[in-house]
Amino acid sequence: MTKQAEGAAERPARGRGRRPADEVRADVFRVVGEILMEEGISDLTFERVARLSGVSKTTLYKWWPSKGALALDGYFHAVEETLAFEDTGDIRADLTRQLRTFARIMTRSPAGRLVTELIGQSQTDEDLATAFRSLYSSERRRLAGERMLRAREQGQIRLDVDVQVLVDQLWGAVYHRLLIPDEPVTEDFVLALVANVMDGVAPRPGDPPACP
Repeated sequence: MTKQAEGAAERPARGRGRRPADEVRADVFRVVGEILMEEGISDLTFERVARLSGVSKTTLYKWWPSKGALALDGYFHAVEETLAFEDTGDIRADLTRQLRTFARIMTRSPAGRLVTELIGQSQTDEDLATAFRSLYSSERRRLAGERMLRAREQGQIRLDVDVQVLVDQLWGAVYHRLLIPDEPVTEDFVLALVANVMDGVAPRPGDPPACP
């Protein structure tokens, strides 16, 4: 949301009556997500979000104790649908699509800079580190782990593979290149990453079949 368009985007005044909490949060997530995806975190303020969402600063501070916590929650909801895991029955295809989408968001939108900045700040800010785990990383890890478990049950991943380590291998490699940019996160990198990791965890001849 550009600053020039903010005047027209502000919510109209509402009549009396308390709005449902889910509706209030949805308005906040919409506004925060638009700001972050178009401009990044530098111009995100509680005052601006309150003005554009029609939600009081008191309510914002009650639910999000810091700008970082607000940004994380807004970012997660902005990308949640885009980064959702498909289940086409082909784990390689689903991982390739998800990681390509993730890499594109991280490298072609302000969201990538946002996440790397917050990761850096969380090393010295315990509250932000806690918010990062609870509002973002733990949920992404859960979704990835669930998809891997289904693939293991379907016989596409060996039964002895720890799926949480597999999550770290795949997404950790992308984060490594984002945080230590000696090499870029490219399409070829993502394709090679999925191929190398999945070749290593695929069932071998003679392995026991997956559970029915």
